[in-house]
Amino acid sequence: MRRIGIIGGGAWGTALAVTLARAGRGPTIWAHEPEAVEAMRKERRNPAFLPGIALPDAIAPTGEIGEACEGELVLLAVPAQHLRAICRRAAPHWRAGTPAVICAKGIETGTGALMTEVAAAELPMAPCAILSGPTFAIEVARGLPTAVTLASADLGLARRLAEAIGAATFRPYAGDDPAGVAICGAVKNVLAIACGVVEGRKLGDNARAALITRGLAEMARLVAAKKGRAETCMGLAGLGDLVLTASSGQSRNYSLGLGLGQGKPLAGLLAGRHDVVEGVATAPAVLALAERVGAELPVCAAVARLLGGEALDGIVADLLARPFKSEVGARAETARRTEGERVP
Repeated sequence: MRRIGIIGGGAWGTALAVTLARAGRGPTIWAHEPEAVEAMRKERRNPAFLPGIALPDAIAPTGEIGEACEGELVLLAVPAQHLRAICRRAAPHWRAGTPAVICAKGIETGTGALMTEVAAAELPMAPCAILSGPTFAIEVARGLPTAVTLASADLGLARRLAEAIGAATFRPYAGDDPAGVAICGAVKNVLAIACGVVEGRKLGDNARAALITRGLAEMARLVAAKKGRAETCMGLAGLGDLVLTASSGQSRNYSLGLGLGQGKPLAGLLAGRHDVVEGVATAPAVLALAERVGAELPVCAAVARLLGGEALDGIVADLLARPFKSEVGARAETARRTEGERVP
């Protein structure tokens, strides 16, 4: 798979294009914004989304989505809430059998669909996989060491795709739990907002460590409820990505939470941004999905309440007033539900 298409000219799509070009592939990248296409063509840069990075000559920018669909595999690096619309736009150009690799993290608002479910519904002719893990686009573009998960229900396909896009400093690990990977990528954005709030409100390092740990338990609970495997949460797409985004100002979700914890209004924090803070739309979508499948996610619910305009002090008081529970019992229940789905 030497010819690779990338749909999405934001920071992540551009970083993937740079990585593939350096590894000897010739990626074609489609961007929605004409000015981004023009800058990538003429200046060999994408200053609006990935400033400071020179684009290798092997990258072919285009404003025609059909040209990106001509690759032997296509990466879908678009915001989660736009994935369905972009898939529909690409579908008439898609060649049957060409794999689609989802590079978006979120849950669709309104439907509660995972990114894997959205792509499967809109691109039924495409074998699907999902790429996720601890990645800051700028570090990937600079060639710093990065490891990710690339999961498909067809493990053989996942391995072939990992070989196709892997490089010395970009190492995909193949997996066969795409639903679990999709949920991990979505929930970690919500938890990153919560961790930013803890820092912004100066609730302490103890509180942040507890929130990460209990948030990981919520992630596993939702994965199990959606028939994924809880152990996926301990991998790169779960714990790895959560550790990265739970304590770094480079994380858009963490930095937004930091501002909220400092008392800044949500509208002001979002105003004028070129990038998308996925956790803002994902938090209520995660909560709605959890209610539908019967999973209790108090930390994610608290973030959704905060984004909905409720006062932070009251939300924190509610979390601290929750009844004491057994940690071991909760883990055992998650494991029991997961194994119950797998064993006849």
